[in-house]
Amino acid sequence: MENFSIREQIIETVNRLFNYTDAQNWVALQQEVFASDVVVDMVSLGMPDVKKMSAKELCDMWQNGFSGLDAVFHLAGNQAVTLKGDTADVYCYSAATHYKKTALNGNTRTFNGSYDLHLVKTQNGWRIDSFKYNLKYAEGNLELK
Repeated sequence: MENFSIREQIIETVNRLFNYTDAQNWVALQQEVFASDVVVDMVSLGMPDVKKMSAKELCDMWQNGFSGLDAVFHLAGNQAVTLKGDTADVYCYSAATHYKKTALNGNTRTFNGSYDLHLVKTQNGWRIDSFKYNLKYAEGNLELK
């Protein structure tokens, strides 16, 4: 990514967050997207508290949460980047659709909201060390049963 501008490098890291999550490429998320520890705020989705966790713990939590789904699809955009030296804040919209072929009451659920991401520049590139998900609304078969 050395030929990219700083802004492009930051947005590429954010894009990889969503692409690797959809592909369930947990190793790439840990190696190319997340810092070793990440402050996670998914309270708007029902997570009880803001929590600092290792990248592996976060990926394990997501892997467990996505088990039983046939597909996960994120679409992100409207990235606004604020650069502060070797750190950056990114705000972006995101729509996530989860698909389960065998669900009886509709086989999709969609979460629409935004992310507040914080990134740090490391020897290996820009890494996300904090994120907050802000759910605006959810629709569809939310239980996917």
